[in-house]
Amino acid sequence: MFYTPNASHRPIESRSVNKDWLRALSRTASIENNPSRLLADEFDEISFERREALALISKRESFTFSELEARSNRYARWALEQNLQKGDAVGLMMENRSEYIAIWLGLNRVGVVVALMNTNLAHESIARCMAISKARCLILSDVYWEIGMAVLKHTDPGAKIFVHGEGGNHVLPRIDLEVARLPGEPLADREKCVMTLSDSALYIFTSGTTGYPKATIVSHRRVLNWALWFSGLMDASPRDRIYNCLPLYHSVGGVVAVWAVLLAGGSVVIRERFSASSFWPDIVAWECTLFQYIGELCRYLVHTPFCPEERRHRLRLCVGNGLRRDVWTMFEQRFSIPRILEFYAATESNFSLYNVEGEPGAIGRIPPFVTQRLSVEIVKFDFEREEPLRGGDGYCIACKPDEVGEAIAKIEARAQDGSLNFEGYLDGSASEKKILRNVFGPGDAFMRSGDLMRKDARGFYFFIDRVGDSFRWKGENVATSEVAHVLSDFPGIVDATVYGVEIKGHDGRAGMAAISVDDRFDLILFKRHLAERLPEYAQPIFLRICESLYVTETFKHKKSLLMAQGFDPGKTVDRIFFAEPSRREYVRLNEAMYQAILSGAYKL
Repeated sequence: MFYTPNASHRPIESRSVNKDWLRALSRTASIENNPSRLLADEFDEISFERREALALISKRESFTFSELEARSNRYARWALEQNLQKGDAVGLMMENRSEYIAIWLGLNRVGVVVALMNTNLAHESIARCMAISKARCLILSDVYWEIGMAVLKHTDPGAKIFVHGEGGNHVLPRIDLEVARLPGEPLADREKCVMTLSDSALYIFTSGTTGYPKATIVSHRRVLNWALWFSGLMDASPRDRIYNCLPLYHSVGGVVAVWAVLLAGGSVVIRERFSASSFWPDIVAWECTLFQYIGELCRYLVHTPFCPEERRHRLRLCVGNGLRRDVWTMFEQRFSIPRILEFYAATESNFSLYNVEGEPGAIGRIPPFVTQRLSVEIVKFDFEREEPLRGGDGYCIACKPDEVGEAIAKIEARAQDGSLNFEGYLDGSASEKKILRNVFGPGDAFMRSGDLMRKDARGFYFFIDRVGDSFRWKGENVATSEVAHVLSDFPGIVDATVYGVEIKGHDGRAGMAAISVDDRFDLILFKRHLAERLPEYAQPIFLRICESLYVTETFKHKKSLLMAQGFDPGKTVDRIFFAEPSRREYVRLNEAMYQAILSGAYKL
């Protein structure tokens, strides 16, 4: 299943690896000592020291620490005026900007849970998210006011919608005007409510790639753990300024990238969206020392033309996830990146992995002194049933080094550390589906990551594929991400995604790839490239050449429509090619050939 060569067995660097871990452990060690001390309390303490230093910087507005504190206090008082109670939810739908952070920080101060809405969703989906979270209000940026009007028709009649900004056609009440008249000084005791780390802070929605979005519960405990843990790993300080172009409605862009630096007294540059052409000029102009990435952003950057600023930056560290080994090396060398900190995490997950050693392609490694507090296993996987494989005794089977299986993590409910609890979703049935019970013994419980991984003999973890993305063909397991990596190595491939399609009369699913290409692409040489790099069963039988591929807001490929259309040339204007068995090359698929494949005329 794993086609690319193993990572080079270079020695694990001892440079500052232990120091990185110890800083993270140190900064999070005291969290449980005071269950009523939340992120807002941590921030106010830093704000007292850094009053006039810049905290948040964006095109729309920038706030010093004192201004951000005051702004958030105004939103807290607005929530009290609306008679919002502890545990009530408020939806927030706004483009990336500093005001976004001020709003949810303020609402959290008085116990309000903020449901972070994906700005790419249509009004029906927003209404559904409102219903799932039982949100009493929805705060919208004025650019989304029309969506707000449509949501009114599909949501609870008692729900209120407020618009931020003057572009709302004066139909909806303006929250920016309402908060402007409220005082910004610290909340009085009578305005506060009793909260603990266990209370909910945010609802963060899944992307909905496998159905409707699910609301992930994020407690104040996890928000604070995320912020302080990454602050320690990055060794963040007041001298740092991080560049953040990731969506603020996701956990990485909205929590990790922002608060890991703010709680260290540093600054956050918030860009509305990623731009490859503006990236390096921004990094240099804003004197950024840190950059939060998603692997695809780095891939885009290494394919951009030379930019003079790309070697004038002051970056000391890039932190993120999903950076492929081949892109890692190119990104690091071309742009002279001093250090890359790759990690693995999911919003709903009870565990994360960290590659502090800088091992290209690895998503993390658990040092011996952390294994007592974190139990992660890779278990053998049944690809037919799409669930962990169980032995004759009914228990799961742990994988050996370099065997591929699903990563699972033990669910711990500890008195001293609740960070390893699985908080799950608002939908209890969806939460239960993520829990694997009686794994290695009666009564134990593990959270399913839904991700296939392998761990090498040195303890490094490598991501292979999402469960469900991998498929079986000719009795073999095919990892779509690994095939896509091989495709992307070929000159002329701009973007690629791989998936399985069903063919009547054949077991399993046949491999199909959708690619976008430039003028360097040669179809004949491409077929030879695949034959040299992949076993026959893993080579895509169908090839769809698209002008561009659709991706989510976090740059994950949208495969559902591609899979639904399959290899039917009548369902798309894109060119589809077929690896014709007798000719051993890709030929343009027409309707007659399509019908012949369906009738079984070809031996695939």
